This record gives sequence, structure tokens and C-alpha cells, in this order.
Amino acid sequence: MSAKPNIPDHPGSRETSGHFLELHNIQKWFGGVHALRGIDLKLDLGQAYHLLGENGCGKSTVIKIMSGAIAPSEGEIIVEGERHSAMSPIQSLAAGIETVYQDLSLLPNLTVAENVALSEQLVSGKGRLGRVFDRNRLKETAATALKAVGLPSDRAFLNTTISDLPLAARQLVAIARAIATRAKLVIMDEPTTSLTRREVDNLVSVVERLRQENVAVLFVTHKLDECYRIGGHAIVFRDGQCVAQGPIETYTKKQIAELMTGRSIGSERYRSGHAAQAELLTVRDLSVSGVDRMNFTLRKGEILGITGLADSGRNELAMAITGVAPARSGSITLDGRPVAIRRPADAIRHGIGYVPEDRLAEGLFLDKSILENEIALILTQLSNGFGVIDKQAGRATAERLSKEMRLNTTDLDLPVGALSGGNQQRVLIGRWLSIEPKLLVLHGPTVGVDVGSKDTIYRAIQALAEKGIGLIVVSDDLPELLQNVDRILVMNSGRVVAQFDAETATEDQLYQAMLTTKLETAL
Repeated sequence: MSAKPNIPDHPGSRETSGHFLELHNIQKWFGGVHALRGIDLKLDLGQAYHLLGENGCGKSTVIKIMSGAIAPSEGEIIVEGERHSAMSPIQSLAAGIETVYQDLSLLPNLTVAENVALSEQLVSGKGRLGRVFDRNRLKETAATALKAVGLPSDRAFLNTTISDLPLAARQLVAIARAIATRAKLVIMDEPTTSLTRREVDNLVSVVERLRQENVAVLFVTHKLDECYRIGGHAIVFRDGQCVAQGPIETYTKKQIAELMTGRSIGSERYRSGHAAQAELLTVRDLSVSGVDRMNFTLRKGEILGITGLADSGRNELAMAITGVAPARSGSITLDGRPVAIRRPADAIRHGIGYVPEDRLAEGLFLDKSILENEIALILTQLSNGFGVIDKQAGRATAERLSKEMRLNTTDLDLPVGALSGGNQQRVLIGRWLSIEPKLLVLHGPTVGVDVGSKDTIYRAIQALAEKGIGLIVVSDDLPELLQNVDRILVMNSGRVVAQFDAETATEDQLYQAMLTTKLETAL
């Protein structure tokens, strides 16, 4: 067994009686929307809790109330016996509540060390920072917290600007920031979204040590396997209400899914096989930074899964095929014809679509409407010779795409930023359907998406394949691949090291292959 991370002592480590945090009859309205309907919760130090529910059920609202980001409309918050009708963010931090939001809330122009130590110095300064950081304390605090989450603590990494880090590293930096504040309750909103299995293993051991130090941990997550590994208590929300609470081991995955959605959702394969069709895509000796002479083929109507660790080259391959980061050498043949893809516009012209991993930063125009997002790729086709857009045709297209993706709203003028994560992802996929693609590359198609929306997206993927569209699903969510694809290529060090028939492969086989550098075949 690996050594446990060295986490600094926490003030929560003393013996404490009663509950650390209680919510009594918490109500929240946003205009005419009743987002929370009488939430009662009790959280104890040294325990792990898993807040589960579909997007839009009230999970984010309740953690924002705990962290002081918003105030409840009614109800009471009690922290270590002190009663509040609402708390400010600084009050919440001072009480020992630290939140790692899904967008991480890091400052991209500051260094790793500055981001990690920021909250601690805000709390000690009662919400105020000096003109400069206390540099000596900053580096010491940051180095200790970074070691605790398995990140480097050398000077070079401490001085790295956040914007220069990959998403997975940023996720761990945000968690290190929570540890640095010596929090009593750490709230993590989708903490493993961008982490590989190895990084998740490290995070699990961090959580175990936090619990030993008498710190409470609250996860907001859709990944039930990780919840069972960590253990603790499940809290299930549906439609703004808490519908179940109890030890997580007393619930099956199926029971939790039904509690979250109000309907039965199975875990069987969505993919039932496909008839062999003509070859659609051929990649030969494709090389780009992180990918070395990649070769594979894809047939029409086939769904190909590609997986590997974060540095395996899977991400770079997806971006090379779609022109986001063009290949240095090699060839791509589509429908029997060589194609040159040097930029995304080339890919779009040839009928290749790309759904990126980070929909918020790379995919959607959050302040624009659903309609504007859906037709963003076909504005030229919708415009006349004077550049005037046919609004009626645009709305008809957006309505068709929204219906095809089963969007949970009929108001196409809503800003995309107001939608749940699952609905945002459906808008993004629908946008790419507007170009009538021959090939669609989906990078992490259900990252940060609840179980109900996953079901909708998986069924949409199968329907696209039935139309003869070729699909490549790049993902480290192994159950997702096993449920949805025909074949799985496993990458390591920029090359394919194994390939599997998804119908017969297992998670353990895939994970072991992800760790090897020797070519294996299991088809």
C-alpha cells in the first residue's frame, strides 16, 4: 500500500460534540422557480458525504448557500452551534468551509503558489489582503498542500502560472487550496471530472486522510463507483428536495439512479452491434506532439472508443483529426479521398465535427441563447447575399436540433449559461449536427453530466451511428466506453498498445492495458 499523503494538521482534529453544520428548512426561489424545497441536512466532522442528483435538482444551489455565495430565501444555517440566516463567503471560509467549484475558481494569471495560499491569507486577514502576499508563508503553505494531493512542490511548479497547466493539474491545485486553509468541511463539486484513474486513486487517499484528521468532505458527483470506494453517506436530491439519506453501501447503483431520476435506468450496453459498412476514415502514420505514427481505421456507422492516461496522446489525437492542433506528418483519408486538415474550418468543410472536453471554456457561448449556439456553424448557409440571416430558417433549425437532442426546454432564447450541465452538452452536440457530419469526434461526451442526461446522450450517440455517421469517443470513463462503443483502442506514450472488442472487454483489462507500453490485441 502506498504511503498516505502528508496533510497538515487541521483545527477540526479536536474532539467535537454535536453536528458541525446543520441546514434547517432551507428554501430558495429564483424568481418564480422554487429551487430548494425545505432542505434539512446534518454534517458531522470526520465523515464523507456524497450529494447526488440530476443537473438542476438543487445540488449547486445548496453548496453555494453553505459557502456563502448566495443566501437562502428562508431557513437557518447552524455552524458549530452558531446560527445564521445567511453567510458571506468570508464568514464561510472563517468557519472552516472551503469549496472547490466545478469551474475551479482559480485565478489564471496568478501562480500555483499564489492560488493555493490565497484563501488562507484572506481568512487570516478577515477578508482583506495586504498589498503583497506574505511570500515566506505562501511558499511554505503551498508546498505542503501540493504534496498532499500528489503534485510537485518545487520552485518551478510553485511559480507556474495557472493558465499554463492542463485541466487535471488545475483540478488538483484547487483541492490543494482547500487543504491549505485547514478547512473543517471541504466541499468538492465534481472533483474527479478531469482526473485519470491514477489521479483519482491519489484523491481517494487524500480524502481518507482528511477524514482521519476529523475533516468532513462533501462530494457533489455523478460517478457512483468513486462514491462506493470512498464510502460514507449518500444524500440524494430530486427536484429541489432531499429524497433519501443514508450509508451509501445500503443502496445499489440502480436504486440511486431511480431515486435521482424517478425512473428506472439500466446499466446494460446501449450498443447492440452494427452491420459492417464501407470504410469511412483511415489514419496513417499520423504524428503530432504526443502522438507517434498513429494508424487506425473507422467504418461508417461504427463507434470507436479511444482511451489512455492523460499523457497517452489521446487528447492530442482528437485535436489532430479535427484540426485544433494539426498533425506534423501522416495522412487522413475520408470517404476514400485524402483530406488536408490544418485548422478546424478544414475539418468542418469535410464534415468532421468535434465536441471538446471542456464545454464551458472551449465549446459554448455561455452568454448567448440556445438558438444562437445551435446555428453558430451554419450562419453562412442561413445568410443571403447581403449577409442578412434568415431568422425563421435559423429558428426552425434550432428547434429541430433541440428536439433531436431532447433538450429540456422549449425556450430557445434562454442563455446557454442558465442551463444545467446535461442540457448544455446536448446543445453543444446539437450544434455539430447542424453541419450534417460524416464523422463526429466526442471528447468526454458526458463529463459533468448526471445519470439521466447520460442516458439521453448515449441514446443520441447510438441513433447517430444508426444513420451511418462514424463516431470516435475519446474518454477515460471506462464504463461509458464499454456500454457505448464497438471497439476500444488503448493508447500509451503516443501509440496504440491494445485494442478490444467492447462487448467482451472488462474495466480491469482496459486499465491494465493503459499502464503498459507493449502492443496487445484482444479482438
